[in-house]
Amino acid sequence: MSANKIVPRSFFDRPTVAVAKDLLGKALVREHPVYGKMAARIVETEAYVGMDDKACHASKGMTERNKVMFGEPGHAYVYMIYGMYFCLNLVTEHNGFPAAVLIRAGEPLEGIEAMKKLRGDKVKKLRDLTSGPGKLCKAMGINREQNGIDLCKKGELYVVDLPQENYEIVESVRIGVDYAEEDRLKPWRFYVKGNPYVSKKDSRDE
Repeated sequence: MSANKIVPRSFFDRPTVAVAKDLLGKALVREHPVYGKMAARIVETEAYVGMDDKACHASKGMTERNKVMFGEPGHAYVYMIYGMYFCLNLVTEHNGFPAAVLIRAGEPLEGIEAMKKLRGDKVKKLRDLTSGPGKLCKAMGINREQNGIDLCKKGELYVVDLPQENYEIVESVRIGVDYAEEDRLKPWRFYVKGNPYVSKKDSRDE
């Protein structure tokens, strides 16, 4: 994985929906100080775009929690949900415009035994190891300590290119944003069709 090129900032400094699609097939790399190197192919993403998007954390303005979203593209935005699960987002678009891509699921590539130890809850099937945003973060040891990290340089968390493969991408509505009124229907979730690590398949992929 070390020979693969780290994704540059210019990749993230683009429209969020395009970034969400183009992240599919790239690898998220975590270099953990205790558990070592882990990597997962990104197979499911969701786009959250600006203050006009009612599903976006920035819809009500800047807060201490979401201020990373308003900053430079290519940084990690990590937050907690339900008081127990962390979610990883990759900040997109230009400085000052709040947008990000949620990494919803990954396919384990490297450091799988370390991921199992970090999950610590006796995962019986490999496909359940990283098949959801909370599962992925727990398996890769990602938490609020990684909030704000620059993903565009080698460090404890970054994204790299993998050899190009042809994926069929499924587009669907986002998950868990029923509160977002009409924006709940935006088709801004993307995933690799047929991949077993996707958290929830659309009816077109059954």
